[in-house]
Amino acid sequence: MHSRPSGLHIGHGHFFQNLDGRPDAEVWRAEMALADAAEGLGFDSVWAVEHHFAGYSMSTDPLQFLTWVAGRTRTVKLGTMVSVLPWHDPIRLAEHACVLDHLSDGRLILGMGRGLARSEFDGFGVPIAQSRELFDEYAAELLDAFETGRIRGVELRPRPLAPLRGRVFASSISPASAEVLARVGAGVMIFLQKPWEQTVGDLQRYAEHYRLHQGSEPPKPMVVIFNACHEDRSVAAELFEQVVNYYRSTIDHYGFADPTMGQTPGYEYYTNIARTIEKHGRERFAQFLAELQPWGTPDEVIEQTREIIHRTNAGGLIVVSAFGDLTPEAARENQQRFARTVLPTLSRLTATV
Repeated sequence: MHSRPSGLHIGHGHFFQNLDGRPDAEVWRAEMALADAAEGLGFDSVWAVEHHFAGYSMSTDPLQFLTWVAGRTRTVKLGTMVSVLPWHDPIRLAEHACVLDHLSDGRLILGMGRGLARSEFDGFGVPIAQSRELFDEYAAELLDAFETGRIRGVELRPRPLAPLRGRVFASSISPASAEVLARVGAGVMIFLQKPWEQTVGDLQRYAEHYRLHQGSEPPKPMVVIFNACHEDRSVAAELFEQVVNYYRSTIDHYGFADPTMGQTPGYEYYTNIARTIEKHGRERFAQFLAELQPWGTPDEVIEQTREIIHRTNAGGLIVVSAFGDLTPEAARENQQRFARTVLPTLSRLTATV
C-alpha cells in the first residue's frame, strides 16, 4: 500500500457519530469538511465505516461517500473501514468497488468485516449466526473477482483495474478470525479493544496462518486511533472524555454487556467481554478501552503512538478526529492540530519503529 517513501501511512477516518441529537445534515457536513481538508493537511488516505439504523454511526454507504471524496482529491487513497460483507450482494459490492477504483484511478483500499451488532443484522433480515460463513464466502469471491474479472458466473464490466491483494484489510477481534483473514490474503485492521497481550497474541497467530496459507510475510496492520491531542493537557483530558463517550456508545450499540451475545455461533469471544462488564461495570470497561488510545500533549501522543506501532508492527494508522459529542468546530480544530503537531513527526517514522 502506497504511503510516503519508507514512511508510515497515515489516514484520516470518519465515523459520522450523532450521539447528542444534532441534525443529521450537520454531522454529515462536518465529516465532509474533514474529508475535504485531509489531503491538504498531509494525510495519505480517507476512510469511512459502515453502520446502519442508529446515531452511533450514520455512514451507511462508505463506497458512495468515498466516491464523492474521489472527485475532490487527487492523491489520497480511499478506504472502507469496513464494508460489512454479509449485508451485501457480493456481485453488486464488487461492481461498486470496481467503479470507485476506476473513478479514482486505482486509489481504492477495501476494508472488509463480518459485522457485530445484532440490530443491524436484524434490520437487513440476515441471520447473525451466518455471518462467519457469509464473510468467508464473499471475501474469497471478491478477491477472486478482482483477479479474474468474473464473479458467480458473470463478468465484471468495467473490468477491474488491478487485483485487490496488497490493498485489502479485514477487521478482526476474535482469535477465530485469524485463519480466515490469512486464507483470503487480507491484512488486519485493528480497532483497539483488548488487553495488549491478547492483541499481540492474535497478531502472532494471524501471521503464522498467513505464512502457512500465502507462503509470504503478512501485510503490516492498519491501526485505528482516536485523536485526543492538545498542547494544554487539561483540554486533552476533555477530548479523552469524548473518547470514553465513544466507547460507551460502542458498548451499548453492540450489546457487549449482553451475556447471550457469546452464545451466537462465531461470536463466542464476546462471552469474555460480557463477563468483564458484569464484574467491573460499563463505565470502567469504557475507561479501559479509551485508555488503549494515545492521548495528551503532542509529545505524549507521539510517544504513545510509537509504542502502539512497535507492539503491532503497524504499517499505518487511521486517525479519527470527530467522535462522541465533539462539535464540528472542535473536530476541525482537532484534525488541524494533529496535522500540525503530530503528523509531521509520525510521517517520518518507518513502518517498523
